[in-house]
Amino acid sequence: MTAVEDRLKSLMLRGLDGDAAAQRELLSELARLLRRYYARRLGDETADLEDLVQETLIAVHVRRASYDRAQPFTAWAYAMARYKLIDHYRRRRTRRAVPLEDAGALFAPEDTEAATAGADVDRLLGELPPKQQEAIRLTRLEGLSVAEAAERSGQSESSVKVGVHRGLKTLMARLRGDGS
Repeated sequence: MTAVEDRLKSLMLRGLDGDAAAQRELLSELARLLRRYYARRLGDETADLEDLVQETLIAVHVRRASYDRAQPFTAWAYAMARYKLIDHYRRRRTRRAVPLEDAGALFAPEDTEAATAGADVDRLLGELPPKQQEAIRLTRLEGLSVAEAAERSGQSESSVKVGVHRGLKTLMARLRGDGS
């Protein structure tokens, strides 16, 4: 995690625990990040920038009880910012076109995308039986060999191999829409 993520998450957790000063500080620091986020995406439409910042801060405040303490804060906050931006474009019936070489500035910071992807992986793996989850985490996410994963998990090597195979097959079927 980055220093910014650690700081904001700490402030959010303290705010959730009733620390009003931490909540004010969180919203103040988040406002600065959101201004940069929206400035990169709105370009010449800066008149709406402050409105979007305020809408997002209100959404963060109102929905703070839905924040999962185990997940990265910035991914959660930037997801709300993305939705507010999409709503803004829909209200204005705007389709934004930018030169291809400038398209990189439209996307969220890389660490936010990684955190969002990590949350998606956790959610998907959470749908699998525990042994399959563990086998996939150890071999595919942590990069352990089958033998190392078997030793760490207390399973046989063939059980780890079968767990990975069946788990990945189940996930692929769900992603394709073949299973529920």
